[in-house]
This record gives sequence, structure tokens and C-alpha cells, in this order.
Amino acid sequence: MKKLIPQSIKNIYHLCQAILANVWYGFPSRKIKVIGVTGTNGKTTTVQMVAKILEEAGKRIAVASTINFKVADKEWVNKTKFTTLSSFAVQKFVKQAVDAGCEYLVLETSSHSLDQYRVWGVEYKTAVITNVTREHLDYHKNMEQYRDAKSILFKNLKNNFQFSIFNFQSIFNDKIFKKNKKTAIVNLDMDDPEYFLNFDADEKYGYTLERQTSNVQMAKSQNKDLKIKMVKAENIELGFDSSKYMIHDTCFMLHVLGEFNIENALAATCVGLSENISLETISKALEKIKNVPGRFEFVQNNRGLNIIIDYAVTPDSLEKLYELIKKINTNKNKIIAVFGSCGERDRGKRPIMGEIVSKYADYIIVTNEDPYGENPVQIINEVASGIKNKKEGENFWKILDRREAIQKALNIAKVGDFVVVTGKGAEETMAIGKERISWNDRKVVEEELGKLS
Repeated sequence: MKKLIPQSIKNIYHLCQAILANVWYGFPSRKIKVIGVTGTNGKTTTVQMVAKILEEAGKRIAVASTINFKVADKEWVNKTKFTTLSSFAVQKFVKQAVDAGCEYLVLETSSHSLDQYRVWGVEYKTAVITNVTREHLDYHKNMEQYRDAKSILFKNLKNNFQFSIFNFQSIFNDKIFKKNKKTAIVNLDMDDPEYFLNFDADEKYGYTLERQTSNVQMAKSQNKDLKIKMVKAENIELGFDSSKYMIHDTCFMLHVLGEFNIENALAATCVGLSENISLETISKALEKIKNVPGRFEFVQNNRGLNIIIDYAVTPDSLEKLYELIKKINTNKNKIIAVFGSCGERDRGKRPIMGEIVSKYADYIIVTNEDPYGENPVQIINEVASGIKNKKEGENFWKILDRREAIQKALNIAKVGDFVVVTGKGAEETMAIGKERISWNDRKVVEEELGKLS
């Protein structure tokens, strides 16, 4: 029945619920500085980096992300499988943060939540976009609609609460609630960054790696008044256990690997600079981050294996992940991939993901991963249809049970090999039909390693 109701009609209900939630909790976001991070990939890592920078600067903060919640000194795991919660849960959390005396809230903000008014009423001080690549096309239908949903975060920098659709802005004024400077932060290396740079903001930051910024030049030619503060990583060195780069005269070292994590760190750096935090403090904070749960996370073991847990659920994130593994795999050890695809989501990406993994991995095991109401065997077959240059039963298997799939990978692996388990990251549950069964890839890997010892 739900699928017969157009999303636009459902969104009317979501909007009414959001208005009620804001009234119920007293529009708490007006009393805290909210930093919103959106994008296809890198949101969670960027949120954690922003939080670390603010804490290093002595700020009292709250965090709501795909993997965790934090209010001042209290922190707990996000077990909901939602990046951004319902409007009532969001407003309740903001109120908690305000009541705990937090100055900042770092809020990971999904395209679904923006489209469905779940964050209606949240007054964002800062909007960050990490990138826009293929994802959620089951919901947004095409990349333009997906990008437009992301852009709501930037539109709302100047249109507080999305009230403009009701012309209610005049009800509130800056004499009652303190007005914050609005900041837009955009990845200049993403496709079409000028789309996001052209939204109104008091201050705009653009970040980039050592690349030509022709995208920005094009944007400036279209808008002569476009003023961007540039943050650029230079002299980049990608090591096996760390990355180094320079911003102006300040050296940065990251223990989370890959160029994509430098991009995430640059986004977080822009947030820090916009809050008048020095590059030295930002550098010190980022160097303290040893890992982000479920994001290129190594599992220690006594078998000499390189076991990596990563969330990668999009073609772009898989490509970047395996490119990084290829770079650090200097001894040309075997790469064993365990992955699948989520049910009731963009079906078109499934064979693309299969093809990408088959390009890098020596052995592939396609398995179950949050099928929801779909037939998991069909999902596996659709992923497998994209696999090239592999023979089923020799270097490619379809194993429905995810634990058995992980077990198979560990049995195949020899000293120095890479076992790469993707798709769930640090999630604590698996969605099968309407059930949510307890599941954590890292814990399962550790349990299966224990059986082998």
C-alpha cells in the first residue's frame, strides 16, 4: 500500500510532523550552531573529523551520524540504520544537545531527510557537500533530482526553517534569536561544484587536492561576485600507514588512508577555519584520529592477513577503495572480496559494483547484505551479472549466508593477502524482511578468525 502513495503526498505528512516536532521542542536549533554534512560518500568520516577539530579547540559538541551519537561526554552507537532520524527524533536530539550546554551540533544529513522534511526547522549555520555520485536512484529517479535534494541544505542557509514556502519567516526575527554567519563549503573536485557555490551564503569555502580548479574558474565567469576562500592540499605524500600534505605552511598527517580521506579532512578543515580555529589546532586534531569505525578499518589478527572492513556501498566508493588497496598492495598479494548490495535500493548499480570489484579482486564472494523485502538470491544474481573474467566455483562464489561468505574468504587467504569485506561497515544490524537481526562485520570476522586459530 505504501508504494502506491506518491512520495510527494507522503512528504506532506512528513512536513506536518516536522512542524509539530519543532513546535513541541521549541525550535531548539536556534540556540546551537548546527553544521550539516551531506554528500554521497565521506559524510560520516567528515563528521567525525569536524567533531575532533571542534573538541581540540575546546568546544562542547554534539554529533549525530550514521555510526554514532554524542552529546558532550556521553556517546553511543547508532543502531537505527538511518543516517538522519525522524523529525521528532532529530528535534529531541537537538534539544538534548542544547540542554547539555553544547555550542555545536555536527549533523550528518541525508538526501532522504532533506527531501522528506525530516530536518525542517533545523537552522544550519554551515553546509558541507563532500560529493554527489550515483546512489539512491530508486528514490530520486535520476542524478538531477538527487543533486537537487542535496541542495536543499544550501538553500536553507538563507531561508531559515524552509518557512519561505509558508511565508512565515516574519514570525521570527534576529532580535529574538541571534543570527549566525552562514557558511557554504564545497568540494571543488566534485562534478559541477559551481551548482552549490552559487547558493547564497555569507562565506564560501572551496577545497581541492593538487588539481586544476577549472570548475571554479567556470563558476566565477558565470558569477563575477563569486568569492571563494580556497583550501588546497599540496605536496601530498600517500604512505602505507599515513598520508601527509601541506596547507600553506602547516604540515598535516592523517592516519586514515587514501586521497578520499584527504578530501574529507579538507572539508573538516574548512569548517574549522570558518570557526576561526587555527591550522595548527586543526592539524593536531586530525592527526589524533587513528580510524573511523567501519571506514577502511583494519582487523588485527595473528595470521598475517590484511583484513579490511569498509562501508563502501556505491560504485564510486568501491572504485576508490580498491584503487587504494591496489596502491598499498606492493607485494601483489591476492585480494579477496566479500560484498553484496542492499535490497529495495537502486538496482541499476548492482552489476556496476560487480564489474568494479572483478577488476581488482582475485577472488570474489557475493553474499547477502540487508535485503529488506527483496529476494536476496535475486540481488546476489544481479550483482554477479556484472562480474568479468571470473569462473564460478574457481575464483568466484555466490554464498547467501554472509557468515559463511566471510568464513570462505578467511579460509582462502594466505599470509599477506587482503580480505576486503564491504557494504555494512560498523552497522550493528542486518535488515531481513521486517526483522533487524544483530550483525556486525568486524565481530563476525573476529569470531571466524577465532575458529581458525
